Amino acid sequence: MKYTKLGRTGLEVSRVCLGCMTFGEPDRGEPKWTLTEDVSRPLIRKALDVGINFFDTSNSYSLGSSEEIVGRALKEYAKRDDVVVATKVNTRMRPGANGAGLSRKAIMTEIDHSLRRLQTDYVDLYQIHRWDPTTPIEETLEALTDLVRIGKVRYIGASSMHAWKFAKSLYLSDRRGYARFVSMQNHYNLLNREEEREMVPLCEAEGVGLIPWAPLARGLLAREQGEPESVRKNTDLLRPVLYGDTEEVDAKIIDAAAAVARRHGVPRASVALAWLMAQPAVAAPIVGVSRESQIDDAVTATEVTLTAEDIEEMTKAYVPHKPHGFV
Repeated sequence: MKYTKLGRTGLEVSRVCLGCMTFGEPDRGEPKWTLTEDVSRPLIRKALDVGINFFDTSNSYSLGSSEEIVGRALKEYAKRDDVVVATKVNTRMRPGANGAGLSRKAIMTEIDHSLRRLQTDYVDLYQIHRWDPTTPIEETLEALTDLVRIGKVRYIGASSMHAWKFAKSLYLSDRRGYARFVSMQNHYNLLNREEEREMVPLCEAEGVGLIPWAPLARGLLAREQGEPESVRKNTDLLRPVLYGDTEEVDAKIIDAAAAVARRHGVPRASVALAWLMAQPAVAAPIVGVSRESQIDDAVTATEVTLTAEDIEEMTKAYVPHKPHGFV
C-alpha cells in the first residue's frame, strides 16, 4: 500500500480509503443493501491486512450501526494509533428539534454519540455531511474548532457543496482563527468531472485533500456490461439520479476504460481508480466493497501508471453533466 499526506496536513493516509456505508444492519435506516456485521468484519480485516489505514463512515449510515460495526472491528483488529477514522455529522438521526443539522447543539451531541459507537476517545477526521443552510457557518466552524481544541477531533473536513461556500468557509477560518477544513469529500469520477470547473482547482490552491465519493460511479466503471443485477444496483436510488440522463455518452467512457484495463491487464476498477489518484489534490478515493476481490482491485490501482494516450482515450467522450448533491 502507498500512503500520502491529506492535503497540507502531516496526516498520512493510505491511497485507498475504505468506504464503510456498505457496513450496517439492513433493518436500521438507509441504505437497505448493507452487509451485516458477520459479513462486514472479514472485509475490514482484509483492508487492514493489505495496508489500508483510512476508514470513512457517518453517524447516519444505517442509523449508527455502521459506526458500531467499524468501531468493534477496529478495536479488535487494529491499534487505535495506527488507523485514521473519519465520520460525519448533519443528517437527521432522530425526529424533532435538534435531531439533525450543524448547530452547536447538534454537533456537540452527535460527536459524543459517534465516539460511543466507534468505541474511541477521538475521531481523526470529522466531516460536515453537506452544507446546513439553516445554521450560520460561523456557528458550525466555532463548534468544530472547540472539538479540535478539547481533543475529541483531530482534523475537520467537508463534503459536496458549491465551491463559493467552501471558499467562504476557508476564508472565515483564516480570518477568525477557526480550525480549517483539510479535506473535501466530493462526487468525482470518470463519468462526472464537473468538480474540475471550480472545486478541484480551489482545493489544489488551498492545500485541501480530495477524498472523492462514488469513484467507480456506483459500480458502473467496475462492472462488465450484462453482468447479473446486484441487490445494490436494484435498490440504489441515487444511481439513476446521478447517471440516468447520460447513459449513452457514459457508455463510451465505460467502454474506453475497459479497453485501457485490458491493455494493462488489470480490472476495470483499478484503471478508474488509478485515473482518480493521478488527478490534482486527490489523496484517496473512498471505495466501498462487498467482497474481498474489490479490495484487491483498489490496491492494484496504486500500482497502475496510465499513459497520456490512456487518459485521452478515457476522457475524450466526456460531456457536461448536471450537478447533484449540493445544498
